[in-house]
Amino acid sequence: MADLRPPSAPPLFERAAAEVRATAFRGDLSVREIPAPAGLAPDCLALAGDVRPEEHGLDSPYGTGRFILLHDPDEPAPWNGPWRIVCFAQAPLEPDIGIDPMLADVAWSWLMDALGSRRAQFHSASGTATKTLSKGFGSLAAEGDGAQIELRASWSPSGPTAPHVEAWSELVCMLAGLPPGSEQIAVLGSRRAARD
Repeated sequence: MADLRPPSAPPLFERAAAEVRATAFRGDLSVREIPAPAGLAPDCLALAGDVRPEEHGLDSPYGTGRFILLHDPDEPAPWNGPWRIVCFAQAPLEPDIGIDPMLADVAWSWLMDALGSRRAQFHSASGTATKTLSKGFGSLAAEGDGAQIELRASWSPSGPTAPHVEAWSELVCMLAGLPPGSEQIAVLGSRRAARD
């Protein structure tokens, strides 16, 4: 990954960032470091991940995600500490899966399960899970019905940083229909994949 670290990052943040950069990802997920959003914290590092983008060019039709590690020694009150992780994961779904009333709960539980399975220590978690349904009309009628799930979450990590990155990558793959251990197996339930 390209190193986009700020020139004056403190040693504590540099150690955490080095952990993030050293994380190994499954072959189905292409991860790269991207410029971190400005103004969130004095020190931050951001990753972008795409599920199997090489099969379809730059944008993955299967799923995508972002991971941001934030550090603020002033310990903002909502964080309850100096560290915060913000993550985003999004994937298309089959419409019949998109109408499931438990879908948002399942997406959140996958994140909690991924953090638990990696023994990632955290507190002060919050987030939203959003499902959308769409129908094409006019020149887009041929696209038919579609659905999408999106999870935005944040939590305050404690302990090593790598388990949190691993949990995020697992979440991105799970939303895209690739459960753990399914590397290089066909993506499950991807509406867009079926059209290509």
